[in-house]
Amino acid sequence: MKLSRYLPILDWGREYRRETLVSDLMAAVIVTIMLIPQSLAYAMLAGMPPETGLYASMAPLVLYAIFGTGRTLAVGPVAVISLMTAVAVGRVADEGSMGYITAALTLAVLSGVILVAMGLFRLGFIANFLSHPVISGFITAAGLLIAAGQMRHILGTGAGGHTGVEIAASLVTTIGEANLWTLAVAIPALAFLAWARKGAPDLLWRLGLPKFVANLIGRAAPLLAVAASIAAVKIFDLSARGVATVGDIPAGLPPFTIPSFDPALISALIGPALLLSAVGFVESVSVAQTLAAKRRQRIDPDQELIGLGAANIGAGFSGGFPVTGGFARSVVNFDAGAATPAAGAFTAIGIGLASLFLTPWLADLPVAVLAATIIVAVLSLADFPIIRRTWRYSKSDGAAMTGTILATLLVGVEAGILTGVVLSIGLHLYKTSRPHTAIVGLVPGTEHFRNVDRHEVITSPSLITLRVDESLYFPNARYLEDRVLELVAAQPEAKHFVLMCPAVNAIDASALESLEVINQRLKEGGLSFHLSEVKGPVMDRLKRSGFLNHLTGKVYLSQYEAFMELGG
Repeated sequence: MKLSRYLPILDWGREYRRETLVSDLMAAVIVTIMLIPQSLAYAMLAGMPPETGLYASMAPLVLYAIFGTGRTLAVGPVAVISLMTAVAVGRVADEGSMGYITAALTLAVLSGVILVAMGLFRLGFIANFLSHPVISGFITAAGLLIAAGQMRHILGTGAGGHTGVEIAASLVTTIGEANLWTLAVAIPALAFLAWARKGAPDLLWRLGLPKFVANLIGRAAPLLAVAASIAAVKIFDLSARGVATVGDIPAGLPPFTIPSFDPALISALIGPALLLSAVGFVESVSVAQTLAAKRRQRIDPDQELIGLGAANIGAGFSGGFPVTGGFARSVVNFDAGAATPAAGAFTAIGIGLASLFLTPWLADLPVAVLAATIIVAVLSLADFPIIRRTWRYSKSDGAAMTGTILATLLVGVEAGILTGVVLSIGLHLYKTSRPHTAIVGLVPGTEHFRNVDRHEVITSPSLITLRVDESLYFPNARYLEDRVLELVAAQPEAKHFVLMCPAVNAIDASALESLEVINQRLKEGGLSFHLSEVKGPVMDRLKRSGFLNHLTGKVYLSQYEAFMELGG
């Protein structure tokens, strides 16, 4: 059992049956068809040679099948991680150089080591600092940035840039260089791929195909676009008319590659590797948990870290670049009936066969079609309605999301995610530094206490009861002192002050010191200080501190008991 904790393959492998094999093989065939053009496209997005996208879709899938816990999660290159790879590696080497490829390998291994270490030390909770609004905002902005960056391939121009402003300015200044033949290939491909995501399944369903089959065929649309565009290049000799193609792709299985151990390179990449690991893990585990819940299965986040880490280490030693669990391909894998992670291993075999035998056919693949594939994929991940919903529900979360989007578009991907994290933590600290408090009174005919501003309640002039709806720690300790003294000054006839603590889950040393200050000042003002409804773990710590020995009042089990004794 302890070994299967780190090798989940020993768990599901014991129950592997012939019918499971059939399901996994069927899913692998379908995902392989989808993954071939995606792998090439995401390699281009990462600034890597096209074959490295195929390499990154082999060893990582096998390693995740051994170490991962997601039964249907499909690991490989994804858009956001590929963009982050391009940004990080582009700072230390020129695209197209051996140094660039070596840096990408090193980034994958660094990310893998970080993920494995986090898993072994059970540090998966660190990813919780990336809130859902921040991740949603980041993916939405990154999707827009990726789509804008791919427009140069759609137009066939030399536009560039890393931020939204730079890309937009470059596109405007180079629009006159657009190649009409490239547009003639790209626009139909873009329209077909956009329609195929929803229109093709609906059409096939109306023609009598089962909805499940219609959806899967729709997901395979990029392969049809690839085949048609290759045929068009050959028939009309579009390469001679300025249409950029992928070019020769070396046939064969992934080579054994060794990342760089240069301290200067590692130092330059360690920060991006940390961010990439966090974003990749959050994206992957979210998909894995969503799909697992549909089958009442369980995901172990800490083991997922190890599985993703192993996949990235495998990518780095087999000519690939950083990978994570992809949303689109995982959904296809799930819908196709994948029962175990073995489907991923079979997919790796399919990609290997494609790498051996299909690469000569891909030389005439237009780069514009790969760009169209990327644009359709990333825009489907952008969630624009959530911005309005988040603002309406929580202004602080809306601010964090908006800040993430603006920073990503205007400054860059790393600045975007860092801005989101800093804003989320900063706004959380601000909110908890001014916790919600309420003066409460007894609801007539009950033993319940509610806010005097919201309900008709019974109060006593000799008693002030303040309910604090937050744990007490250093950011809000001084605020509590000021609030208590403000209430006492407003009610000079009061003889007792009760701090009602049903929502207080912890009291740190700073807050304890503030409670001691409150106790002393109330004593000097002729009031007794009491506590009510203190939780057990909090009470245990108060007993150890000695605070209760100096408390001028009592600790009541319930607020009703305190009111009946002190409010008369």
